[in-house]
Amino acid sequence: MSPRCPGGSAYGDVMTSEIEQGWETLSRREVYAGRVRIVEHDVVLPDGTPSSYEIDESVPFAVATLVVEGAHLVLARQYRYPLDRWIYDLPGGAGHPTETPEDAARRELEEELGLIATELVPLQTFFVNPGRAAWPVHLFLCVAETRSGVADTSDPAEQVRHARLGLDDLDAAIARGEIVDPALLIARASAAARGLLPPLAPTP
Repeated sequence: MSPRCPGGSAYGDVMTSEIEQGWETLSRREVYAGRVRIVEHDVVLPDGTPSSYEIDESVPFAVATLVVEGAHLVLARQYRYPLDRWIYDLPGGAGHPTETPEDAARRELEEELGLIATELVPLQTFFVNPGRAAWPVHLFLCVAETRSGVADTSDPAEQVRHARLGLDDLDAAIARGEIVDPALLIARASAAARGLLPPLAPTP
């Protein structure tokens, strides 16, 4: 098989002068499948050394939506077992192979918060863990009026509370280090960078 990454790399408008060689993939096999799916790749490093690398290929992609209603944000409030704490995050989840990212974002928004989006704006795409996960996260912004839908409460391990937070309150929580969900942090920063939301409030 050919290398996973061609030589050369661009960062913004700057092209690196040295050739950056990727790894060659020889084979791949599933080593675990549950709520997460781990695939082990047999690879050859640029210096010819054989190696193996485990990659999280649990989902084809994920989605999350930042909902803005006037001066407030509509967020999800969930208990996250790995952290053993309740956190603010964005309504979202895994996409299906047959869905577009926008369709998945609409479905997840209704399933988690019972809201139907009339309009979604693509905001940003990022990789939550580039060192181990192969799937992207597509972020959307919803600033148009939403309609009431039906939330999915069938999974007892995924009970989502509907939360409203003022934009200044969110910025203050970010400054205090209380917001830990990467999708929420990136969505807030991206919306500000694109002029879709005001800049982050300065830290007192």
